[in-house]
Amino acid sequence: MEKVKLDNRRILFNLLPAHVAQHFLMSNPRNMDLYYQSYAQVGVLFASIPNFNDFYIELDGNNMGVECLRLLNEIIADFDELMDKECYKDIEKIKTIGSTYMAAVGLVPTIGTKAKKSGYDHLSTIADYAIEMFDVLDEINYQSYNEFVLRVGINVGPVVAGVIGARRPQYDIWGNTVNVASRMDSTGVPGKIQVTEDVNRLLHTNYDLVCRGKVSVKGKGEMLTYFLEGKVQGIGTATTSSVMRSASLARRIHSCGKTILLQGLRPPLLLLLLLPPLLLLSL
Repeated sequence: MEKVKLDNRRILFNLLPAHVAQHFLMSNPRNMDLYYQSYAQVGVLFASIPNFNDFYIELDGNNMGVECLRLLNEIIADFDELMDKECYKDIEKIKTIGSTYMAAVGLVPTIGTKAKKSGYDHLSTIADYAIEMFDVLDEINYQSYNEFVLRVGINVGPVVAGVIGARRPQYDIWGNTVNVASRMDSTGVPGKIQVTEDVNRLLHTNYDLVCRGKVSVKGKGEMLTYFLEGKVQGIGTATTSSVMRSASLARRIHSCGKTILLQGLRPPLLLLLLLPPLLLLSL
C-alpha cells in the first residue's frame, strides 16, 4: 500500500508543478474545487520546429514514422534536461503541442526567506533559456545529420494558471499574454527569437534587441516586434544566438579523428576550414 502511495505521488509530481502537486496532496480528497492562481507578470515562451513536418514521413524504412517521433522525443527531452540547470529552475514546462514547446517563468511562489525575483529576473531567465535552446538543437542536428530550425516567440504579462480535468488533470496557463506569445512564434522567423514591445522594454538594457517593425498579428492587428539577438557582451553567460551557432560549428571541426575547438575565428574562415582540400586549391 505504501508503495502505491509513493508511485501515485511520483506520478502527480510528474504531471503537475511541485507547488501545485503539493496543494493537491494537502487538500481534502473530497474537495473538487477548481484550482487556479492569477499572476501579474509571467514570461511565456513558445518554441517551434517549423520544418519538422517536412521531416516526418511514414515509410517501412523508418518503422512507419516511429523513428521520426523518436528523434522528436530526443529533442523535447533535451529541452527538458536543459531546464534542470540551476539557473533555469524557475522555468516551468507547460506542455508540448506536436513539435512546439511551451514554457513559462514566474509561476513558482516565493517561499520563506527566498528573495522575490523581479519581472526582469524572470524574463532574463527565459530569454537565456531560449538562446541555449538553439545550441541544444544544433548539437542534435550535428549528431543526426539533420537541419532542424528553431523559431521562438516570447511575451510577458498577466496570466491565469490552473488545473483542469479529473481523469488526466492538466496544468495550463491562459490569457492574452499566452495568446500573443504564441503569435510571436507563429509570425516569427526561423532561427530567430521574436518578442513583444513589453519584453523589449524590460530587456533592452542588457540584451541586444533589433526592431523588426510592425507585424500583422491575428486578433491584434499591427504589433511592433523585436528580434532578441542575445545578451550584451560581458553580461552573464549567454551570447548572441548567431555567435553561439558559430561556436557550435567550431566545436565540430575534426582533425586527425579528434574534435578541436577553434576560438576567435570568423564564420567565413570557419567555412574555408570545412571545404575539401581540392576545392580550396581551385579557389
